[in-house]
Amino acid sequence: MQKEYISIMAIIEMKKATAVITVEIIEYEPHSVVSKTIINKTTGKVNVMSFDAGETLVEKTMPFDSFVQIIDGKAEILIADVSHLLNTGESIIIPAHTASIVRANERFKMILTVIQSGYER
Repeated sequence: MQKEYISIMAIIEMKKATAVITVEIIEYEPHSVVSKTIINKTTGKVNVMSFDAGETLVEKTMPFDSFVQIIDGKAEILIADVSHLLNTGESIIIPAHTASIVRANERFKMILTVIQSGYER
């Protein structure tokens, strides 16, 4: 049985045309997955997320490709039951209509980019 997670979500407004240190946009919270939406448009979304060790996003299937970039720590991404271990600086595309699970065997931060145009739902 998948563990439900405590989620802390926020939509933040990043100042445009100003450089930021992406890994510092979000902090770790004990026993939580934290998500901050930094771009939210009808055509796509960019979230920065942090996962405390032991947290898991339950299996889901998205109608769009999802681009995951690890910006701190190490993550386990299961795509169609195949495990992918990603380190800081690595990325992977989760294909549309494919089941995936995100696991934090240790704490990590990631950027999740989903482009919602060019696909049939």
